[in-house]
Amino acid sequence: MLFRRASRASAVTTGLVALAVLAVGGCDSGPDRKPAAADEPAVIAPGEPGEANRTLSAEEAADRRSENDSPNSADVSYVRMMIEHHAQALVMTELTPGRAESKDVKRIAERIAAGQKPEIEAMKGWLKSYGKPLKAERHEHATMPGMATKAQLDKLRAADGKAFDRLFLTLMTTHHQGAITMATDVKGQGNNIRVEEMADEVIAQQTSEITRMRNML
Repeated sequence: MLFRRASRASAVTTGLVALAVLAVGGCDSGPDRKPAAADEPAVIAPGEPGEANRTLSAEEAADRRSENDSPNSADVSYVRMMIEHHAQALVMTELTPGRAESKDVKRIAERIAAGQKPEIEAMKGWLKSYGKPLKAERHEHATMPGMATKAQLDKLRAADGKAFDRLFLTLMTTHHQGAITMATDVKGQGNNIRVEEMADEVIAQQTSEITRMRNML
C-alpha cells in the first residue's frame, strides 16, 4: 500500500514537471525565436593596416565570410610560401632511404612525404583556380620560419647512420614548427575558406608528427 502511494506521488510530480517544461518550451521555442546575443561566441576580425581589430558576432562573421570569400594577399602569399616550404621537406625526406639507420626515422619520413606531396598539388590547383601564378613577379616574403639553411642541408647530406637520424629529426621538427607558425598566421589574416581549411590540415598533421619525432630523439 505504501509502495502504491509513493508511486502515485512520483507520477504526479513527474507530470507536473513535464507540464512546466512544455509551458516554458511553448513560450521560448517558437520558429521566430532568435538566440540571445550574449549566447553567441564573439569573433575577432583583423582590421586593415593601421586599423584596430573588430569584434563580430558569430552571425556577422558567417555573413561576412559567405558574402566575400575571395582570397586576399595573405592567402595567396601563404599558399606560395607553403609550396616552397613543403618542397624543402621533400628534399630532406628523400635523403632518408640511403642514410637513415632507424626504421622509425624512415617511416616518419615516408609519412611526411605521403602527406605533403598531395598538399603541394592541392595548393598549386588552388592558385590555378584563382588565376594566380605559382611564383610572384617580385620577391614577396622574407625567410620563411623553420626553413633549413644551405649549410644545414649540406650537413644532412653528408651525415649517415645515427648522426643522420638525429640531425634529420632536429631539422624536421624545426621545419614543422615553422609551418605551424605560417598556418596560424594565415588563419588570422586570410579570407578564403579553403586556405583556412588547408592551414588547419597543416597544423593538425604536423603537430602530430612533431610529437612523434620528439619521442624519437
